[in-house]
Amino acid sequence: MSAANPGPRAGRVVDDVAGLRRILEPGRTIAVVGLSANWYRPSYFAAKYMMDHGYRVIPVNPACAEVLGQRCYPTIASIGEPVDIVDAFRRPADMPSVAREAVAARARVLWMQLGIESDEAARIAIDGGLDVVMNRCVKIEHGRILGGLNWAGVNTGVISARRAGAPGPGATPR
Repeated sequence: MSAANPGPRAGRVVDDVAGLRRILEPGRTIAVVGLSANWYRPSYFAAKYMMDHGYRVIPVNPACAEVLGQRCYPTIASIGEPVDIVDAFRRPADMPSVAREAVAARARVLWMQLGIESDEAARIAIDGGLDVVMNRCVKIEHGRILGGLNWAGVNTGVISARRAGAPGPGATPR
């Protein structure tokens, strides 16, 4: 390999703020593996949040035709366009095959959501040149690092135990 062409870059496990920022700022296309069409599922909420913050979300779920108004693909390989981040909502046992697909698709990052860790998948992804994030939520990390927490009602500047529209202290009930 020459200095002009160093060959494939080495991936690594990312678990620091600077590394997560390096992933989230330029990574604008996210394939969400296991994205549910049910609004109450964590995958749906995280994907919607990322869409609302300017990311392109590509759903990957063989059981759905469309999620969040986006065409749903059965596999990462069937997407047919570049993907920056593969965000996986799958069991740890499923992660090695997801990692292989992410490597084959030439993604930059394999992101395993909260509660998901797989050393085997991490090794596959790192050997394929991908950075790996394990046991972290892309939505939570985006809000924490890039300032989107107020979107979910956190950090609004208002501290109150009162429900909105409820009479304040000393008010006479109607």
